[in-house]
Amino acid sequence: MTQPKEDRNQGVAAGTLLEALFTLANDPGRERIFITDVLAAMGHRALIVLILLFALPNAVPVPPGTSAVLGLPLLFLTVELMLGLEPWLPAAIAGWSLSREELFTLMKRLRPWLRWMEGSMQPRLSGLVHPLSVRLIGALSVLLAIILLLPIPFGNMLPAAAICILALGLLRRDGAWILAGIVAALASIVLVWEVSVPLINAGVDLLLRVLH
Repeated sequence: MTQPKEDRNQGVAAGTLLEALFTLANDPGRERIFITDVLAAMGHRALIVLILLFALPNAVPVPPGTSAVLGLPLLFLTVELMLGLEPWLPAAIAGWSLSREELFTLMKRLRPWLRWMEGSMQPRLSGLVHPLSVRLIGALSVLLAIILLLPIPFGNMLPAAAICILALGLLRRDGAWILAGIVAALASIVLVWEVSVPLINAGVDLLLRVLH
């Protein structure tokens, strides 16, 4: 496979998530990058990285049905975070893959954002990355993943963004980002509630009219 002419590691700081993903995309021994490759490359960070990667596409406008496809593995992963388990996905999902070129293109698009995020984060408010706090963040993320699976118009973007912020805060042990993620999570729950209740009431009212 022809290598891109661009230097794939240019400007990537050592030890960052960005570097790790670019390393996978730059490995000539791989034709495709599988979920299992990400697990192996990320070590103890793999669970949170996978949560981030499955949530990211939902944080932007995507074709209908995308949240249902990516929301199910996200639900698996957030439950594992809540329970303090090792990352695991069903074989049918763990076998998902991208070509090296597709991963490189994706990372090139995300690089400015990830670089800015990594540069603005630092370890602080360590109580929010305590193991018990991480379990509670996992529980909140489970609720957000469930919301993602619901067929609510435009109801996936804010919950997905909240999960991304929480995951980044956990990765960099930055309690300030975790607090921001909690605020975004609460805002998304309120928004979904405000949208869902009128829809449910309208559905019940329509059903009652049909029955009578």
